[in-house]
Amino acid sequence: MERDVINVMGEDVSPLEVEELLRLHPAIAEAAAIGVPDAHLGQTVKAFVSLKPGVQATPKEIIAFCKERMLRHQYPRQVEIVGELPKNEAGEILRRELRARESARLRGQS
Repeated sequence: MERDVINVMGEDVSPLEVEELLRLHPAIAEAAAIGVPDAHLGQTVKAFVSLKPGVQATPKEIIAFCKERMLRHQYPRQVEIVGELPKNEAGEILRRELRARESARLRGQS
């Protein structure tokens, strides 16, 4: 299992804690959190979530859910809803693949 830390405003944020809270949302089936660069905060939290079948939620609703339940530096500032999260053969979510996708996306915007 990957053990990475997201550094927001000099505070360490555990992706696992963010993911545990995200899974409490009634629409979320799976979740993964990564750190993404931010000019003012160093990094911010970005969450990737897959929704339960037949249930809908918007990124804005999910962020509001987290904001009510987490400290200011912990809640995701961005949420991307995906059909499926990348996993290894053991079924563990691969945050490194999400980070690589996000890095490639950010390089494409430059």
